[in-house]
Amino acid sequence: MAEQVAQRLTARKQTIAVAESSTGGLISASLLALPGASSYFLGSAVVYTRDARRLLMEIPDDAMKGIRSASEPYAKLLAERIRHRFSADWGLSETGATGPTGNRYGDAAGHCCLAVAGSKTSVITLETASCDRVSNMQAFAKAALELLLKRLDS
Repeated sequence: MAEQVAQRLTARKQTIAVAESSTGGLISASLLALPGASSYFLGSAVVYTRDARRLLMEIPDDAMKGIRSASEPYAKLLAERIRHRFSADWGLSETGATGPTGNRYGDAAGHCCLAVAGSKTSVITLETASCDRVSNMQAFAKAALELLLKRLDS
């Protein structure tokens, strides 16, 4: 799937930046594993904590009023912010709860919100119903690439 994304971005001479949380860099690693990644991949951030959100994304606490992590509004904010920070054609984000337990916001393990920001933004929520941390990380990364591919094809 990453190969298909890379082909489309390269053919269009477009770029991407990624903000991910519970996938811990798997989305970025998938895109960077391909030869020629420097032609489309501008950079990424693993935004796993509040400090990372402030320091890497420059999203202050007051900008988070009414928004919680692992939510569609937060995924949208991350995708738009990473796109802007890197001046990329596309921003891709992921935020969720991989497990084995849920998060402090009440989301069960396997809950994930994903967003793609480009000419317009798409946001989805994924629920795997699994407590397997590694499987969820992989499922979230795959779903993020699928969402991006869908937007690239629309």
